[in-house]
Amino acid sequence: MFIDSHCHLNFPDLISELPKHLAAMDANHVKMALVVAVDRAGLSSVLSLPKQDARFVASVGMHPDHENEAEYSVEELCSLAADEAVVAIGETGLDYYRLTGDLAWQRARFATHIQAARQIKKPLIIHTRASAEDTINMMRSEGANAIGGVMHCFTESVEVARQALDLGFYISLSGIVTFKNAVEVKEVAKFVPLDRLLIETDSPYLAPVPFRGKLNHPALVVHVAEEIATLKSISLTQVATETTNNFLRLFNVPNERKVVLQ
Repeated sequence: MFIDSHCHLNFPDLISELPKHLAAMDANHVKMALVVAVDRAGLSSVLSLPKQDARFVASVGMHPDHENEAEYSVEELCSLAADEAVVAIGETGLDYYRLTGDLAWQRARFATHIQAARQIKKPLIIHTRASAEDTINMMRSEGANAIGGVMHCFTESVEVARQALDLGFYISLSGIVTFKNAVEVKEVAKFVPLDRLLIETDSPYLAPVPFRGKLNHPALVVHVAEEIATLKSISLTQVATETTNNFLRLFNVPNERKVVLQ
């Protein structure tokens, strides 16, 4: 079985055809998916999915790209994350790729999320783009290692992966690992120990080969696992088993939701 550790199934292109995507998950033995929050506007739809179907769990947080959002307080994040279906804080982090200028507000937002995760004792989902050094430095300075979490859709170097692993974080690989030119990500896949790896789609984005350029959805996480199995010269079953166990361990999935794994 497989678990998609990061998707945005609440986005309009996916939720409008939810029955189709659920059927595809079943057909591909994808037993669970973590639906990740990125802003305030979409939070209600993120939180509604686990109430509809035990195959879903959720996160609460605000993406670093959303510049003009009203900020969450630590207390607000903790209150939202108290829901048993919420297994993580995020996605959060730093992104210097799209935005320029004084990004102190991004760092303040990231710090708030780390503080909330530490307070409520739920792991972090961290996004980093063109900001690896500052991201790792803030993880250290804010004590993110005290709670742990995952570096999602990882596209950084082996050295950055090593530093994240040293802080107790998992590394999650997306469909990018299947791209022919993703040489560095493939090296990361070989480097990271299997007991610290997760797989994800980040759908509706980043569909894996042979679906690159098309709408991504949780069922396609199987192709990420297949590529990792090839790169590590191990069986697909081993990748499926280990990444599933890693997910359940990291996110402390409630027992009542584990029934879907039977």
